[in-house]
Amino acid sequence: MQYNMRIIEIKNREQAQKEVARVNCDPAGAAIMSNKAVYKTIKVENVVSKAALILKQTFLSKGGEASVSRGAADYSSQYTDVLLSGSLKHFKQCIPQLKVQPWGLKKLAEELEAIIAVDEKFPQRNYKLGAHTLAISPEKTLIMGILNFTPDSFSDGGKFNNIDVALKHVEQMIKDGADIIDIGAESTRPYGSHKISAEEELERLMPIVEKVLETFSIPVSIDTYKASVARETLKAGAHIINDIWGLQFDPEMAKVAAEYNVPVVIMYNQGEAEYQRDIMSHMLEFLRHSMQIGETAGIEPDNFIVDPGIGFVKKASDNLVIMARLDELKSLGCPVLLGTSRKRFIGDILDAPANDRVEGTAATVALGITKGANIVRVHDVKAIARIARMTDAMLNAKYK
Repeated sequence: MQYNMRIIEIKNREQAQKEVARVNCDPAGAAIMSNKAVYKTIKVENVVSKAALILKQTFLSKGGEASVSRGAADYSSQYTDVLLSGSLKHFKQCIPQLKVQPWGLKKLAEELEAIIAVDEKFPQRNYKLGAHTLAISPEKTLIMGILNFTPDSFSDGGKFNNIDVALKHVEQMIKDGADIIDIGAESTRPYGSHKISAEEELERLMPIVEKVLETFSIPVSIDTYKASVARETLKAGAHIINDIWGLQFDPEMAKVAAEYNVPVVIMYNQGEAEYQRDIMSHMLEFLRHSMQIGETAGIEPDNFIVDPGIGFVKKASDNLVIMARLDELKSLGCPVLLGTSRKRFIGDILDAPANDRVEGTAATVALGITKGANIVRVHDVKAIARIARMTDAMLNAKYK
């Protein structure tokens, strides 16, 4: 081709500014063009139909696009979902006008403004965890090494269910590149696990937690959904709570996390594999409810980390959809933890047992990082730490 054409995907204003600068656009023009070069499509759910029509008219008048249901157009439906498409310029022109409109459009405009802001800005965090600091940044994906101190974990149950063996495993994970150690004493696999009492969980958990904290200098996360277990381990010096029920199982869990002012991983876990509508819609609604529960209890917004719950009561096809659309979680404005390690859907695709799924896990981790995962929870720390490091290097070099 004479003009060496190519399509460039521009994801945010910072990248747009760099691309505009490369064609030597003058600074004044570059500032204007950077807003025009970033194109976004935002889905809005359950809008009152008469408000949706105003929303559509506003976007069309500014050069954007808006799709509503047929029922909204002929007033046969009270509510409609809306698909808004346009450049940052279109959104920025529409938002002030929407703020003075009736029927909930002021609140809708404020949410649009907020979601664009979090999409443009990476959710950086600098956690002070006792004597440790933990930074979440675009430069480095954090590695959370798994220590299952259980007899029945799906992947390595019983293998590390001894303090001396467990400590050696933690030491090796740290050498291999772990940034966090996640300790669990109850198997939460979605098939074949047995629930245990808080007393039994603490009886298993406390000796190994205390030993890890005493022996190693690394942030420790506790994999539990019980508030009493979280309280005792935090009191002992643990740093992070990893709740597979996203603060929605034990009503006291959010209060404990708020009291100790620690980061809390809130995982999406519906409890059944049938979805009445789009799975990502379910997920974001669930996680927003978890965040609301946490904020009401006093958890600082920066302390939320979200987890899509890959493998938890989801069909293999659901897990693949979530992986393909993982970047939608960035709309929550929180760091994203991805836990795909050795999961069953990988085994289904590769026809491989749990202890032979490192390549499949690696594929999910690499894709996950490109789609916004900031922490990956894994068994095979050495291999995955290398993959994360390489993926980070490529992503951070992309727009220099």
